[in-house]
Amino acid sequence: MGCCSSSESKSEWKPLEEHSCTDIPWLIVFTLFCVGMGCICGFAIATGGASRLISGYDSYGNTCGRNNTRIEGVPLSGRDMSEKKYVFFLDPCNLDLINRKIKSTALCVSKCPSTELKEYKDVKDFSLNNGSDLCSYEISPTRYVSHPDKSTKCPKLPVPPSKAVPVFHRCIPTDIGCYVEFAQAFITFVSDNTVLRRVVAGVVTSKEIIMGLCVLALVLSLIMMVIIRYISKLLVWILTVLVIVGSIGGTGVLWWLYADHRSALINNGTSVFGKEVASDNVKALLVYSIGATIFTVVLLLVMFFMRKRVALTISLFHVAGKVFIHLPLLVLQPFWTFLSLMFFWVYWIAVLLFLGTSGTPVKNNSTGVVEYQMQGPLQYMVWYHAVGLIWISEFILAFQHMTISGAVVTYYFTRNKSDMPATPILSAMVRTVRYHLGTLAKGSFIITLVKIPRIILTYIHSQLKGKENACARCMLKACVCCLWCLEKCLAYLNQNAYTATAINSTNFCASACDALAILVENALRVTAINTVGDFVLFLGKIIVVSCTAFAGVLALNYQRDYTVWVLPLLIVCLFAFLVAHCFLSVFENVVDVLFLCFAVDTKYNDGSPGRKYYMDKALMEYVENSKKMDQYKPAGGDGGEMKPMTRGGTSA
Repeated sequence: MGCCSSSESKSEWKPLEEHSCTDIPWLIVFTLFCVGMGCICGFAIATGGASRLISGYDSYGNTCGRNNTRIEGVPLSGRDMSEKKYVFFLDPCNLDLINRKIKSTALCVSKCPSTELKEYKDVKDFSLNNGSDLCSYEISPTRYVSHPDKSTKCPKLPVPPSKAVPVFHRCIPTDIGCYVEFAQAFITFVSDNTVLRRVVAGVVTSKEIIMGLCVLALVLSLIMMVIIRYISKLLVWILTVLVIVGSIGGTGVLWWLYADHRSALINNGTSVFGKEVASDNVKALLVYSIGATIFTVVLLLVMFFMRKRVALTISLFHVAGKVFIHLPLLVLQPFWTFLSLMFFWVYWIAVLLFLGTSGTPVKNNSTGVVEYQMQGPLQYMVWYHAVGLIWISEFILAFQHMTISGAVVTYYFTRNKSDMPATPILSAMVRTVRYHLGTLAKGSFIITLVKIPRIILTYIHSQLKGKENACARCMLKACVCCLWCLEKCLAYLNQNAYTATAINSTNFCASACDALAILVENALRVTAINTVGDFVLFLGKIIVVSCTAFAGVLALNYQRDYTVWVLPLLIVCLFAFLVAHCFLSVFENVVDVLFLCFAVDTKYNDGSPGRKYYMDKALMEYVENSKKMDQYKPAGGDGGEMKPMTRGGTSA
């Protein structure tokens, strides 16, 4: 199951007509893991965790809305609460911020008090009329007024009017004013409540404008994906001019400052201390100037030798724009991935909450309150559940990468575009489900193995902040940084491995090795694409955010009812950046897949009869220009033509 034990390794790349299943053992492992996740959910439901979370339970272990069994050592447990379906808190405004819960005695009642109860007599009348005990169960409603422990075992006066929360059956005050302290604990940057009210009022008043600007950001992102192939060359020239002017100009300024300070030191008479300071400044400026000069020379040489490879980046962007025209459903991939992740995260959080109310009832001797806790081996289910969050989330993201790779590979290696399937995206999804889920499980598990220790070390660092010494803090940060870099490198290799699997239908390890070999052979091209390409896409994101922000300023200028624009503009700009990032990340994935296909194409074909290229005309022009400059020679391959991906081969 490991990479070293993989016996399947292709010496050549060919898009197959018939796909085969890959990494079946890992698919079995992943399936068993998902079954375990389901068993955890089933355990939480079977042990009453789900019912206790939804129906609620009182401080004595009684679940509201059902007949309960007695808990040993808890006299007020085991009561029939079939008619009392709501949870009432004696002091609903006493919030425990650390443990994120209401720090108050909870009781099961048949009805939430809908009006304010100002005196204990009102509490008594409400209990007698509705059959709801608003004081602890051992106190009879007739004794509410005279009982000596009414200050601790009865609700805090005045009792605010409340209503039941839908689904969760908790009596929550209708006036949220009692939660002001809770809100202020989080809004520490606001010292004047009037400022907060003005900001919130600005958001409420401009909600239509915010929604309209969010739609504008979505439209601009879609337009940017189409036109970026036309403006990529312009953006690359802008980058080149900025780098050249910036490096040469910065170096010139440093030399000018050095000459000016040196002249001032020679001509001006200053004190001994002043001369020492000026001399140190001159030496520092000399070092900076020499370093900047060396950096500028090296940078200009690198740009000169990589200028042709930058042209490849521009060509790939041009072809990627055509891909989106032929495969418009690619644009919807972020939506499906987002919906899948949201559905899974909601399920994961629900099961986590179920686990929080599962287990054995345990009485707190200091407070007398009953809490449910998982003891023994069962408490490790939470850790299993946490690993599932990372692994399955990475699996969903990997499914998106594999779908994009399969569709783009189909597009690239189909000579006659009219022979493509009617829906290449759906065909790629079906192929992935039918053949390559095991490969996705293995690739996502590798990312999980790296991400878990990084998260643990980050948590330890946050918990030990201010307690550990400088050396330990530096080591922790270095480990976190190294794991982060390793995770990013593995994620990039995984994406190319998925592309290799989509082409060759090989298992994960063979695909990763083949993809790595191709990337190493084209290291300079990869560098150019990742640097110049990332910068172009970053500029695309900035253009979307800037246009959206400019439109927001113009639109908000007509709203004179408030003066604070900060939060509405921040919301709009943040949404615009996230939307642009999602769409242009898909564009980036398409470019990466196209590059790997291009590298494979140029390795096994040279344009001669019988070995014709599959590539687009824009890439063909790049290859022809490179041949004229003697920069390109096809390497590898057996001299045979690559087998085309026909219509029958692309459909699942």
